[in-house]
Amino acid sequence: MSDSPASASPDLGMRRRDVLRAGGLAGAATLLAPALPSHAAQPTGPAFQHGVASGDPLPDRVILWTRVTPAADATPGSGVGPDVTVRWQVATDAEFRSVVASGAVRTGVARDHTVKIDADGLAPGRWYFFRFAFADQHSAIGRTRTAPAADVQPDRLRFGVVSCSNWQSGHFASYRHLAERDDVDAVLHLGDYLYEYGPGEYGSFRRHDPPHEMITLADYRGRHAQYKTDPQLQSLHAACPWIITWDDHETANDAWSGGAENHTEGEEGSWTSRRRQAKQAYAEWMPIRFGDGAQLYRRLRFGTLAELTMLDLRTYRSQQASEIGEADDADRTIVGAEQLAFLRDSLLAEDVQWKLIGNPVMFSPLLLPPLPRVVGEPLAELTGLVPEDGVPVNVDQWDGYQHDRRELIRLLANQGVQNTVFLTGDIHTSWAFEVPLDAGLYPFSRTVATEFVVPSVTSDNIDELTGAPPRTVSVSVEQAARTLNRHLKWVELDSHGYTICDVTADRVQMDWYFLADREDAGSAAHHAKSFAVTAGTQRLRAVSDPV
Repeated sequence: MSDSPASASPDLGMRRRDVLRAGGLAGAATLLAPALPSHAAQPTGPAFQHGVASGDPLPDRVILWTRVTPAADATPGSGVGPDVTVRWQVATDAEFRSVVASGAVRTGVARDHTVKIDADGLAPGRWYFFRFAFADQHSAIGRTRTAPAADVQPDRLRFGVVSCSNWQSGHFASYRHLAERDDVDAVLHLGDYLYEYGPGEYGSFRRHDPPHEMITLADYRGRHAQYKTDPQLQSLHAACPWIITWDDHETANDAWSGGAENHTEGEEGSWTSRRRQAKQAYAEWMPIRFGDGAQLYRRLRFGTLAELTMLDLRTYRSQQASEIGEADDADRTIVGAEQLAFLRDSLLAEDVQWKLIGNPVMFSPLLLPPLPRVVGEPLAELTGLVPEDGVPVNVDQWDGYQHDRRELIRLLANQGVQNTVFLTGDIHTSWAFEVPLDAGLYPFSRTVATEFVVPSVTSDNIDELTGAPPRTVSVSVEQAARTLNRHLKWVELDSHGYTICDVTADRVQMDWYFLADREDAGSAAHHAKSFAVTAGTQRLRAVSDPV
């Protein structure tokens, strides 16, 4: 570690247009996120083919990541290539005149020539630039940001929120749109960052490499590497820190603690071995404070404004229900006992305004229909066939693990917890929910939380799955879902895109942006919908102006 960092800059939550309105060029120079130089997108040689990334920002540190190719045959997953030394620098300026941290690290085949640094000694709440060097080559320049100090309430936080980015289904134009914004403090990726399928399975627009389903450590490493060659993915990783969790496709479809729908025991090796190798590659290739026995679920604090709890809903879960009546079995879990206790502690924190939950699968009830508790409890006890909350549409989400969900909803209600917002991926579509104490009695039952579900970056939606034109078959499905589930305030089943989650002391607002064409790398995007929850209300309201 070298020189001490400079003092923290002012909060950077405002967008360029807001700054210009507020005070002209002097204000813009102070408040705007510093721009990456125009040359930053290209490394100076072939050693850094997979870009740079940062993640898991804390007030005094952030994870920095890259992968070095020290020789032509040292390809990802090959197990070939020498051990080498990679140098790294962090600076307050893009020209690296003011370097505040630096060092060198050895890497080699044991970690697939990836490099991951927990760069500490940084100042809270400010932007930095970073880069790597090997021999006479430099990587692209990345930009990252530390979290605010623990005792400071920033004016705002602004996250880009994405999920479900299947290489074979289209280009990652959503990432480009987020990278081009000047106001995103961090990106939340809620799972399915990559997919395990072979070429032509579940998409054929671009073909997966390696050219088969990923099963071995070499397969997982190679697939991670392929995704990180995408220029739009590289641009967003270089633009700001990411906060990431996984869902199922980082290992195999519908994964649970003892297996997966897309895993054949024996023929594809043991699930224990496959998951271990997937986890190793994930720890190597992601800018995340994870690996060497560490748990994936974690908390990140952003001053007193918000605490973000990222969940792992695959490692500890019971197998998905094979019969509808199993959906509320108290012996089945989606989170596991230790993670459930960890989440309870997050929700009960009194020194933070907003409790944000990075939640890989839908939390809110989506049932046919939700049953009032006065009906559901005796019916479940009498028949054992109908779950207490109602019949689930999808047992892979929290609806298939109703006991765990009731535990959390009762905690929120009984402890008077306010300002809990679930940020959710997985389902490839866009939803806005109020979470009631008793969904069957809503709107007469009070609400205890809200949930925003983000669309897929590329993965198939209703129109692709049915082959119907957009906004035809899906419209009636959306209407039926809202009719049966009155706490569902909005749903859109056809579009791909990204969201912006804007957090202030007064409210959390989610803006949905939809792409014109997922197969067009240059696709335009348009604002589709905005909802906000005002502090202390647990109620959603439509908003006309995106942030």
